[in-house]
Amino acid sequence: MSVFSLFARLVEQLADLLQPLFHASAAAAAIVLFTALVRLLVHPLSRAAARGQRARTALQPRIAELREKHAEDPRRLQQAVLELHAEEQVSPLSGCLPSLLQLPAFFLLYHLFSSSTIGGGSNGLLGHRLLAAPLGGRWADALAGGGVFGPAGLVYLGVFAIVAAVAVFNYRRTKAMTAANPVAAGPAGGEQVPGLGAVSKVMPFMSFFTLVTVAVVPLAAALYVITSTAWTAVERAALYR
Repeated sequence: MSVFSLFARLVEQLADLLQPLFHASAAAAAIVLFTALVRLLVHPLSRAAARGQRARTALQPRIAELREKHAEDPRRLQQAVLELHAEEQVSPLSGCLPSLLQLPAFFLLYHLFSSSTIGGGSNGLLGHRLLAAPLGGRWADALAGGGVFGPAGLVYLGVFAIVAAVAVFNYRRTKAMTAANPVAAGPAGGEQVPGLGAVSKVMPFMSFFTLVTVAVVPLAAALYVITSTAWTAVERAALYR
């Protein structure tokens, strides 16, 4: 039995357990629950990333000294900062690991709800819905089936409203954190860590890219993205106080 068949069975079993509470939307609730379980598994890494963030903040006085020492040699400054991070066992990009480890779960859901067959048989998951919107459908399908204010279109409007609210919250929080801890900025706008300056500039806008993702992937995969993004917002508020 393939991993996709096993995963499909897991989703079906979770949906069966939740059916008395969520009825026709039980599979959608199962996806939300599955996402929460994935995030619980990844949570220790998120806590480690938070500790890494605090460690990077603690290094700021020493980095300021390096800026003064190598003010005339940006390339040497970059090397010195990298050596400092290595010496203190602090990775400038450690916060990316929790997100990367979630990608397999997202792609599993994407595959399951994009395929008409699973394990040589018909894909029964495609018959599940979130209210009036099929979990295997996309926003374009909802627009073609009834327009923006059709039954499925209204489901997507609600989904987009949730994503936008979470994106604004994450944007404001990320901007505040970046301003309070400008680890990527060197003297005269130079970078302490190669490439990290560009990452820091893009990070506040990452949550808004979720809107694009939700619009083009199957609704089941979109639910995973929405739940994970909302979890991240709450988790960061708790860990990065």
